[in-house]
Parts: sequence; structure tokens; C-alpha cells
Amino acid sequence: MTEYGRGPGSEPWHPEDPLYGDGGWGGQEAQAAQSPYGGQPQHYPEQPQQPQYGDWGTGQQADYDQGQQQHAQGQQQHYVQGQQQYGGHAPQQYNGQGGQGYTDQGGGQYDQNGQQYDQNGRPYNGGGWDGQQYPPQQQVPYAGDPNDPYGGQAVAYDGQQPDYYGTPDAYPPPEPPSRRRAEPEPEAEPESQRTDWDPGPDQGEHAFFADDDEDDTDDDPQSRRRGKGGKGGKGSKGKGEKKSRNGCACLVVSLVLLSVGGGVTYFGYQFYQSRFGSAPDYAGEGTGGQVTVVIPKGAFGSVIGQKLKAAGVVKSVDAFVAAQAQNENGDKIQAGSYLLKKQMSAESAVALMLDPKSQNNLVVREGQRNVTVYEAIDKQLDLSKGTTADVAKKKYKSLGLPDWADDDSDIKDPLEGFLYPATYPADKNMKPETVLKDMVAQANKEYAKYDLEAKAKDLGLEDPLQVVTVASLVQAEGITHDDFKKMASVVYNRLKPTNDVTNQKLEFDSTYNYLKGQSKIDISVAEIRNYDDPYNTYFYKGLPPGPIGNPGDEALRAALKPDGGAWMFFISIDGKKTDFTKTLAEHEKLVQKFNERRNKD
Repeated sequence: MTEYGRGPGSEPWHPEDPLYGDGGWGGQEAQAAQSPYGGQPQHYPEQPQQPQYGDWGTGQQADYDQGQQQHAQGQQQHYVQGQQQYGGHAPQQYNGQGGQGYTDQGGGQYDQNGQQYDQNGRPYNGGGWDGQQYPPQQQVPYAGDPNDPYGGQAVAYDGQQPDYYGTPDAYPPPEPPSRRRAEPEPEAEPESQRTDWDPGPDQGEHAFFADDDEDDTDDDPQSRRRGKGGKGGKGSKGKGEKKSRNGCACLVVSLVLLSVGGGVTYFGYQFYQSRFGSAPDYAGEGTGGQVTVVIPKGAFGSVIGQKLKAAGVVKSVDAFVAAQAQNENGDKIQAGSYLLKKQMSAESAVALMLDPKSQNNLVVREGQRNVTVYEAIDKQLDLSKGTTADVAKKKYKSLGLPDWADDDSDIKDPLEGFLYPATYPADKNMKPETVLKDMVAQANKEYAKYDLEAKAKDLGLEDPLQVVTVASLVQAEGITHDDFKKMASVVYNRLKPTNDVTNQKLEFDSTYNYLKGQSKIDISVAEIRNYDDPYNTYFYKGLPPGPIGNPGDEALRAALKPDGGAWMFFISIDGKKTDFTKTLAEHEKLVQKFNERRNKD
């Protein structure tokens, strides 16, 4: 049997209608109805003689203990659940079975006259086979299927079946899919009965704009015509509320769309500007007041631009970087303090920073003594003369000197040699100790690049302070950087114990000028050799107590790595070039040339 022939209803499978009797409908057994085949006997295809069992729908259990029975002549087929009735009714015969009688489970057969026979053809006499009496068969109570939702309501096998569709309140029995009809279309409301706010049947309001009031859920079309209040007309309260809420919803949607559109426009503009547009920039040479900007050492163009933008000088970092790249001297902007104006164009800011007038800085030159640096700080900060020198004398211990500094009580200025040559910001609003701290910090940073303690031992010196002292002597006596390594060799050669020419005395005029606070060339021999002071290297052997100035990087590296020559003497005849000699005789010849040249002038 195909699947189309297993429908649970009363309509049999029809060979010419494969979809007729489809089991997709509810499956409840329908009431007897007129056969679509005009009341003719319904025929089945050949079936096996074994009875079929199965679930025929919700609420009915097809249980055949004694066989299957069918009524023909246009009546609805019924499958008896509880018992087989044989008394007085001839069982129906399956057509197409070769005329064989219906066989029940007990092996009996029926002929066309209703006579019952056993399997051996013996007639049944009502009491048993071949006249033998058998006890009547007892009726067995119906055992409901556990999956049957009506199993709890099933009755015993008494031949009766409850009618689930016979009550007045019951739903009509479902029909097969082929008989189902489409739902009737709702009758359109006449145009004349519509109000000015009532949408047509095909123009209902979207749920987004629907009012969530309880009156809106009223299924009565008449009440919907009358308005949401159900009793009022055009002036009802429900109508006004609906219009108000619809207006609010539209306003919200509009605001959302405007926000989204505005955001897309803004970010699109920003993307375009970042990729293709010019950087934001001010116009002119500045419209605001003056401001001091401190640029750290080693700052790149982007860092300088960030400092200027934070101070309100330029409008954007990109504009400054572009202007600096376009200026041929833009890479010459150095660290220091600059006096600039607010809201300047990037081009004007670059030009002003290259002008020395805007540089609000203090420059410490190589070999410069501390007394000169103190005077420059006083002038830069607009302080009275001697203010910075007094601060240095009283507060030198709190300015950040290294542990190996100020090791000798004969040192005249503990900060000498630690005000490292560089450019420093020095604004009028700054304090002198702040400027001094910056200089000492820079010296510590530069000296930390070299292992001065280890270098001192390799060079035969006592401590790093003596290394800085040698560097200060090299810086003071050398004229050019090419002189520094030879000058360092002169220092180390004169300090040697084997030196019997100067007897370990340096005899540098620069040390005598330092203690005198002067810079003279012509110093009498009697004056210089008889002046008792620890810094007078004509009077004392060895190095002075401390540095005599602030050496630069070239002088420091020369002190750490001299050229190794046996140079003992040096002199500059023209003041532009230094001549070095290894013997006293060679040196005396150069001295004679120097005197002759000076006498001509």
C-alpha cells in the first residue's frame, strides 16, 4: 500500500487521484458522508490476507483482534475497535481476492450466503465447529494505547465507540486537503463609511506606528470605525493620542536619520582631510600674546610641533612639520627656549624659531668658566649681579652633583666642570637653581656615557674628577679640536715620575689665569713661579684640585684617549695653530720665533 492509501479518514485511496485522502489533515474519523464515487462499492487493490495495524489518527486506536470488516454500498467505512460482530451480518468480501471468503484470526471462512466454515470446510453450527460446542468467547477489556490521548476515556470492547464530534460545542470534523476551501476574504468597508483617519483594508498602519493602548486591540470593526475610544467621534481622546504618538515616532526616526547622516558626513570629511586635504593652519604672524616654549634636546619636528600646538602657537602638528620641511634651514632648529606668539602660521613659526631674537635661551660654550655662566644667567633671568653665584655657593649640594665631585677642600667652585656646554631654556619666570640643575643633569648624562672610574685607573689618575680636570686643561690650552689629543699627551707625559724636564709640574698659564680670574698671555716668570696657590701649576706638582672650566665632548674624549705621542712642549706662534715638540731644544727655537713675531707687531 502506498502512503497515500494510509489516510485515517473515511475516504479510501483512489487509483486515479493519488493525492486524495492525504494523511496531512487532522486525522480524526469523520462522520458518515456521501461517497464521492456515487455510492458505488469501493474497491481496494489487492491486499495481503494479514490484517494491518497502525495508528489511524489522534484519538482513535485501530485494533483488530478478529479481522477487518467493511460496509459497502456508498456508506462510510467504520473500523470497529472493541469487537467483531458476526451475528446475523455476513462479513463483507474483498473484491479482487478471487472470490475467497473473509478469514478471521480463528481460521474460519464465510461464504457469500453468510455461512461460516472452518479451515477444513466444515460448517459452523453456531455452537462450535462440526457440532461441537465451545464456550463463548469472552470479551477482553480494551487496553488503551499509551500514545492515545483518549486512552483514559476508552471503554471496554462492547462494540461502542465514543463520538467526539457529536457534542454541540465540538468543532466540525476536519476535511481532507482536497476538500478544504480558502478562507473568505473580509468584506471591504464601503468608502462612505470610512473616517478621514481610518486606513483602507489594504492600507493598515504598520506596527511601528500602532498605538499600544488596550483599545487598539479591539476586534470589533464597528468600534474601530467609531474611533479608539469606541464611543466618541472625531473629537475622541484616542484619536488625538494616536496622532501625537505617530508624530513622536516620526520625529524620533528623523532625528536618528539626521544623526546617522551627520556622523557619516563628519567622518567622511575627516577621512578626506587626513588623506587629501591640507593640514589645518593659522594665517599671519600671530594674533595672540607672547608665550615661551621650551624645546627639549634631540626633539624631532613632530615633537616640536606638539609642543607648539599645546602652547597655542600653531594649529596642527602636520602643518608645522610640512613648513619645517619646506624651509631649507628647518632642520637647524635647536633645543632651547623660544619666545613666540600665539596663533601663528606654521611658516611664520619656523622662521621666527630660526631667528636668534626669538631664542630665549642661555648658551654655555665649551671651556667657559662658571663665573661667566653665572653672570649670563643673571642677565637672562633679569636678576641682580651675583645672585646666581650666591645660589651656587650655598645650594651646590642640592643641585645633583655626582658622589665623586667636590672631593678636595681646595676646590674653589664645586660646580666647576659640571655646567655642561649646551643650550638651555632660561625664561624670566625661572629660578637660577632650576637652570643650574638642568646644566648639572646634562653633565651627568654626558659623563655617564663613559666609565670614568675605570678609565681613571687605566690612565693612572685617582678618580673621575681628575679625568674631568684633564679635559678642562686640554679644552683651555688647545686651539682647535685637532690639538686636543696631543695636548692630552703633554699632560700625561709631564705627570710621569720620569719627567726630569719639568719635574712633574704642568706649568700651564691657564691654571694661573683661572685662580686669578683673568685671561692673560704675557705673565712675568717671577710672578707666576712665586705665587703660592693650589691651582698654580708653576708652583705645585701634579693636577690642580679641580677643573678650571667646563670641557666639551671632544676635549673629554681626548682626555680619555690621547694620541700616545712623546710630546712635552707646545706653543702657538700666530694664535691659530699649535706647534708641539718633544725636546726642550725644539721648543726654545719656537719660542724665539714667537718673540720675533710679537716684536714686529
